[in-house]
Amino acid sequence: MFTGDEFADGGMHIAKVLRQHKVKASFFFTGRFYRNPAFKELIATLKKDGHYLGSHSDQHLLYNDWTKRDSLLVTREEFDKDLTDSYEALAQWGVSKDEAAYFLPPYEWYNDTITAWTLASGLKLVNFTPGTRSNADYTWPEMGNRYRSSQEIYESVVSYESQQPSGLNGFMLLVHIGTDPKRTDKFYFKLSKMVRYLQSGNYRLQTVPELLRL
Repeated sequence: MFTGDEFADGGMHIAKVLRQHKVKASFFFTGRFYRNPAFKELIATLKKDGHYLGSHSDQHLLYNDWTKRDSLLVTREEFDKDLTDSYEALAQWGVSKDEAAYFLPPYEWYNDTITAWTLASGLKLVNFTPGTRSNADYTWPEMGNRYRSSQEIYESVVSYESQQPSGLNGFMLLVHIGTDPKRTDKFYFKLSKMVRYLQSGNYRLQTVPELLRL
Protein backbone atom coordinates (compact mmCIF):
# COMPACT_ATOMS: atom_id res chain seq x y z
CA MET A 1 0.00 0.00 0.00
CA PHE A 2 1.18 3.50 -0.85
CA THR A 3 0.17 6.81 0.72
CA GLY A 4 0.53 10.34 -0.60
CA ASP A 5 -0.24 13.91 0.39
CA GLU A 6 2.16 16.65 -0.72
CA PHE A 7 4.89 14.61 -2.46
CA ALA A 8 4.67 12.24 -5.43
CA ASP A 9 8.22 12.13 -6.79
CA GLY A 10 8.29 8.33 -6.88
CA GLY A 11 4.90 7.94 -8.54
CA MET A 12 5.79 7.23 -12.14
CA HIS A 13 8.70 5.00 -11.16
CA ILE A 14 6.42 3.00 -8.84
CA ALA A 15 3.75 2.69 -11.53
CA LYS A 16 6.36 1.44 -14.02
CA VAL A 17 7.75 -1.16 -11.60
CA LEU A 18 4.29 -2.48 -10.74
CA ARG A 19 3.40 -2.72 -14.42
CA GLN A 20 6.62 -4.60 -15.20
CA HIS A 21 5.95 -7.13 -12.45
CA LYS A 22 2.21 -7.37 -13.19
CA VAL A 23 1.32 -6.28 -9.66
CA LYS A 24 -1.75 -4.34 -8.53
CA ALA A 25 -1.35 -2.17 -5.43
CA SER A 26 -3.44 0.11 -3.21
CA PHE A 27 -2.93 3.87 -3.23
CA PHE A 28 -4.39 6.03 -0.46
CA PHE A 29 -4.19 9.74 -1.26
CA THR A 30 -5.49 12.87 0.44
CA GLY A 31 -8.11 15.02 -1.21
CA ARG A 32 -5.54 17.74 -1.85
CA PHE A 33 -3.37 15.12 -3.59
CA TYR A 34 -6.27 14.19 -5.89
CA ARG A 35 -6.92 17.88 -6.60
CA ASN A 36 -3.27 18.77 -7.30
CA PRO A 37 -2.88 19.50 -11.03
CA ALA A 38 0.76 18.37 -10.86
CA PHE A 39 -0.36 14.84 -9.99
CA LYS A 40 -3.05 14.54 -12.64
CA GLU A 41 -1.05 12.41 -15.06
CA LEU A 42 0.11 10.09 -12.29
CA ILE A 43 -3.38 9.50 -10.89
CA ALA A 44 -4.73 8.86 -14.39
CA THR A 45 -1.96 6.31 -14.97
CA LEU A 46 -2.65 4.48 -11.72
CA LYS A 47 -6.38 4.37 -12.45
CA LYS A 48 -5.80 3.13 -15.99
CA ASP A 49 -3.49 0.39 -14.69
CA GLY A 50 -6.23 -0.90 -12.40
CA HIS A 51 -4.80 -0.06 -9.00
CA TYR A 52 -7.01 0.58 -5.97
CA LEU A 53 -7.50 4.28 -5.27
CA GLY A 54 -8.66 5.17 -1.76
CA SER A 55 -8.84 7.98 0.75
CA HIS A 56 -6.16 9.14 3.19
CA SER A 57 -8.40 11.99 4.43
CA ASP A 58 -8.70 15.38 2.75
CA GLN A 59 -6.29 17.69 4.59
CA HIS A 60 -4.14 15.07 6.37
CA LEU A 61 -5.40 16.07 9.80
CA LEU A 62 -3.86 14.79 13.00
CA TYR A 63 -6.86 13.19 14.73
CA ASN A 64 -5.43 12.60 18.16
CA ASP A 65 -2.47 13.55 20.34
CA TRP A 66 0.84 11.78 19.71
CA THR A 67 1.52 11.18 23.40
CA LYS A 68 -2.02 10.85 24.73
CA ARG A 69 -3.80 8.78 22.15
CA ASP A 70 -7.28 9.07 23.68
CA SER A 71 -7.18 12.88 23.39
CA LEU A 72 -8.98 13.89 20.20
CA LEU A 73 -7.76 16.93 18.26
CA VAL A 74 -10.79 17.04 15.93
CA THR A 75 -14.53 17.19 16.48
CA ARG A 76 -16.97 14.77 14.89
CA GLU A 77 -18.10 17.55 12.57
CA GLU A 78 -14.53 18.28 11.47
CA PHE A 79 -13.86 14.61 10.90
CA ASP A 80 -17.03 14.10 8.86
CA LYS A 81 -16.47 17.19 6.71
CA ASP A 82 -12.87 16.29 5.99
CA LEU A 83 -13.86 12.75 5.05
CA THR A 84 -16.71 13.96 2.83
CA ASP A 85 -14.38 16.40 1.08
CA SER A 86 -11.87 13.63 0.40
CA TYR A 87 -14.48 11.42 -1.24
CA GLU A 88 -15.71 14.31 -3.33
CA ALA A 89 -12.16 14.64 -4.63
CA LEU A 90 -12.11 10.91 -5.38
CA ALA A 91 -15.43 11.17 -7.18
CA GLN A 92 -13.87 13.63 -9.61
CA TRP A 93 -11.73 10.68 -10.74
CA GLY A 94 -14.76 8.46 -11.24
CA VAL A 95 -14.22 6.51 -8.01
CA SER A 96 -17.29 6.13 -5.81
CA LYS A 97 -17.33 5.73 -2.06
CA ASP A 98 -18.50 2.14 -2.47
CA GLU A 99 -15.50 1.42 -4.68
CA ALA A 100 -13.13 2.95 -2.12
CA ALA A 101 -14.64 1.63 1.09
CA TYR A 102 -11.27 1.06 2.79
CA PHE A 103 -9.94 4.18 4.51
CA LEU A 104 -6.36 4.70 5.71
CA PRO A 105 -6.24 7.49 8.34
CA PRO A 106 -3.67 10.30 8.07
CA TYR A 107 -0.37 9.69 9.84
CA GLU A 108 -1.68 6.13 10.33
CA TRP A 109 -2.60 7.42 13.79
CA TYR A 110 -6.06 7.03 15.33
CA ASN A 111 -7.99 5.66 18.30
CA ASP A 112 -11.19 3.71 18.92
CA THR A 113 -13.34 6.83 18.50
CA ILE A 114 -11.94 7.46 15.01
CA THR A 115 -12.51 3.80 14.18
CA ALA A 116 -16.15 4.10 15.28
CA TRP A 117 -16.67 7.32 13.32
CA THR A 118 -15.19 5.69 10.23
CA LEU A 119 -17.52 2.71 10.55
CA ALA A 120 -20.50 5.02 11.05
CA SER A 121 -19.53 6.70 7.76
CA GLY A 122 -19.91 3.38 5.97
CA LEU A 123 -16.17 2.80 5.64
CA LYS A 124 -13.63 0.30 6.95
CA LEU A 125 -10.49 1.63 8.60
CA VAL A 126 -7.23 -0.11 7.68
CA ASN A 127 -3.61 0.40 8.66
CA PHE A 128 -0.18 -1.01 7.90
CA THR A 129 1.01 -4.13 9.70
CA PRO A 130 3.67 -3.30 12.32
CA GLY A 131 7.00 -5.11 12.43
CA THR A 132 9.09 -3.60 9.64
CA ARG A 133 10.43 -0.09 9.06
CA SER A 134 8.92 0.37 5.59
CA ASN A 135 6.78 3.28 6.80
CA ALA A 136 9.96 5.13 7.88
CA ASP A 137 10.90 5.76 4.26
CA TYR A 138 9.79 9.40 4.69
CA THR A 139 12.60 10.21 7.15
CA TRP A 140 15.70 12.24 6.30
CA PRO A 141 19.19 12.39 7.89
CA GLU A 142 18.58 15.56 9.90
CA MET A 143 16.02 13.64 11.96
CA GLY A 144 18.88 11.98 13.79
CA ASN A 145 18.15 8.56 15.26
CA ARG A 146 14.69 8.52 13.67
CA TYR A 147 16.25 8.32 10.22
CA ARG A 148 16.28 4.99 8.42
CA SER A 149 18.27 4.40 5.25
CA SER A 150 16.68 2.53 2.35
CA GLN A 151 19.00 -0.42 2.86
CA GLU A 152 18.06 -0.56 6.54
CA ILE A 153 14.38 -0.47 5.62
CA TYR A 154 14.78 -3.23 3.05
CA GLU A 155 16.68 -5.41 5.50
CA SER A 156 13.99 -4.89 8.14
CA VAL A 157 11.42 -6.41 5.79
CA VAL A 158 13.61 -9.38 4.90
CA SER A 159 14.50 -9.94 8.56
CA TYR A 160 10.88 -9.84 9.71
CA GLU A 161 9.82 -12.21 6.94
CA SER A 162 12.50 -14.76 7.82
CA GLN A 163 11.82 -14.68 11.57
CA GLN A 164 8.03 -14.96 11.62
CA PRO A 165 6.39 -18.41 11.44
CA SER A 166 3.86 -17.07 8.93
CA GLY A 167 6.37 -14.83 7.16
CA LEU A 168 4.59 -11.90 5.54
CA ASN A 169 1.37 -13.78 4.92
CA GLY A 170 -1.50 -11.28 5.19
CA PHE A 171 0.95 -8.42 5.79
CA MET A 172 0.11 -4.84 4.75
CA LEU A 173 3.37 -3.17 3.77
CA LEU A 174 3.22 0.63 3.62
CA VAL A 175 5.49 2.82 1.49
CA HIS A 176 5.19 6.51 0.58
CA ILE A 177 4.72 7.49 -3.05
CA GLY A 178 6.92 10.53 -2.52
CA THR A 179 9.07 12.04 0.18
CA ASP A 180 10.59 15.35 1.21
CA PRO A 181 13.52 16.45 -1.02
CA LYS A 182 15.70 16.37 2.10
CA ARG A 183 15.63 12.59 1.77
CA THR A 184 17.83 11.75 -1.22
CA ASP A 185 18.03 8.00 -0.51
CA LYS A 186 14.63 7.08 -1.93
CA PHE A 187 13.30 3.71 -0.86
CA TYR A 188 11.01 3.39 -3.86
CA PHE A 189 14.09 2.72 -5.97
CA LYS A 190 14.31 -0.61 -4.13
CA LEU A 191 10.72 -1.49 -5.00
CA SER A 192 11.62 -3.76 -7.91
CA LYS A 193 14.09 -5.67 -5.73
CA MET A 194 11.46 -5.97 -3.02
CA VAL A 195 8.81 -7.27 -5.42
CA ARG A 196 11.23 -9.83 -6.86
CA TYR A 197 12.11 -10.99 -3.35
CA LEU A 198 8.46 -11.42 -2.39
CA GLN A 199 7.49 -13.15 -5.62
CA SER A 200 10.44 -15.53 -5.30
CA GLY A 201 8.93 -16.56 -1.95
CA ASN A 202 5.66 -17.39 -3.72
CA TYR A 203 3.78 -14.47 -2.18
CA ARG A 204 0.81 -13.13 -4.11
CA LEU A 205 0.81 -9.34 -4.00
CA GLN A 206 -2.78 -8.17 -3.68
CA THR A 207 -4.75 -4.99 -3.22
CA VAL A 208 -6.31 -4.28 0.16
CA PRO A 209 -9.83 -5.27 -1.01
CA GLU A 210 -8.47 -8.55 -2.37
CA LEU A 211 -6.53 -9.28 0.80
CA LEU A 212 -9.37 -8.51 3.19
CA ARG A 213 -12.21 -10.04 1.21
CA LEU A 214 -13.57 -12.87 3.37
